[in-house]
Amino acid sequence: MTPEAPFGTGSHSARLFPRPFARSLVPVWTLFLCLALLVGLGGCAGNDEDSEFSADSGEQQIYDQAQRYLNSRSFDQAIRALQALESRYPFGRYAEQAQLELIYAHYGAFAPEAAIEAADRFIRLHPQHPNVDYAYYMKGLATANSGQDFLSRFAPTDHTKRDTSFAKEAFAEFAQLVSRFPDSPYAPDAQTRMVYLRNLLARNEIHVANYYFRRGAYLAAVNRGRYVVENFQRTPAVGDGLAVMAQGYLLLGMDDLAQDAIDTLVLNFPDHPSLNSKGEFDTVYTQDGLQRSLINKASFGLFDPPKPPQFDSRERGGLFR
Repeated sequence: MTPEAPFGTGSHSARLFPRPFARSLVPVWTLFLCLALLVGLGGCAGNDEDSEFSADSGEQQIYDQAQRYLNSRSFDQAIRALQALESRYPFGRYAEQAQLELIYAHYGAFAPEAAIEAADRFIRLHPQHPNVDYAYYMKGLATANSGQDFLSRFAPTDHTKRDTSFAKEAFAEFAQLVSRFPDSPYAPDAQTRMVYLRNLLARNEIHVANYYFRRGAYLAAVNRGRYVVENFQRTPAVGDGLAVMAQGYLLLGMDDLAQDAIDTLVLNFPDHPSLNSKGEFDTVYTQDGLQRSLINKASFGLFDPPKPPQFDSRERGGLFR
C-alpha cells in the first residue's frame, strides 16, 4: 500500500507568535545599516523558501500549488509550499492539513527523520484530529525506513543482516496505531507490515546465532535459537531456530536436549533442509567435535578446515558447510 496524503481540511489550529523585539537607542546610521542587511537577508530567504509566491498570494492559491507538487511527486517543492502556507496563514482553513501533508512530503523526499518529527508535532498539537491515525501510520513508515541508507533503496539488500533497532521501533509505532485505531483504514496495512518486521527480527536472531557458531560460542548460539522459538512463533525462522538449538546442543554434548530439538523440528518442519530424506538431522558436527576431512587430518589442520555450521533455510540447501 503506497501512502497518500489524506485530503480534506481540518479545524483552525492555535499557534504561538514570537515575542516582539525590545527597542534600544542606537545611532541613526546603524539603524539604516541594519535595515539594509535585513532587507538583503529577507530577500535571500524569500528566494530560497517561497520566491514563487508573491506577497499577495492567497491561501487557496498556495494550497492548490502544493497539491500540484504532491501529485507530480515534486516533494521538495511541495515542502516549501506547505511550509509557506503554514507560515503565512497559521490560522487558515488549510493550516492543519498542511501540517499533515508535510509528513507525507518529507517521507516522499527520503527524509524519514523530518517526517517523524513532523508526525510527532502533529500528534502533539492535534491528538483528537480525525486524521491523526494517518500521522501514526506515516510515523511508522518513516521509522521503518530510517535505518536504510540511500543506496539500499535502489540496490538489493538483505535487511535482516543490518541493524534492526529501527525495525523494533517501527513495530512499536504500528502496534500503537492498531491498538488505538483498530478501525483505521491504515490498520490492515500496518498489521501486514508488523508481520514483515517480526519475520525480519526473527531472521536477524538466526544471523547472530550463525555468527556465534563461527566464533565457537555454542551456548550463545543455542540461546539465540531458543529465543526465536520462544518469542517468534509462526515466523519462517522458527525452523532454523530449532536447527540451531539441535546443532548447538550436539556440540555442547547435551544429547537429550539436542534430540528434543530434533524431534520438534521433524514434527513441525519435516521439509527443513537440515533433515535428510529419512527425517534425520543431517549434520557433520557432533558432540565429538567438527568432523574433519582426510585432507585436513593429513595436513594437520593446515588445509580444508571444517567450516562452522550456518543455518538459513531461505537459501537452497539451508545448511552451509
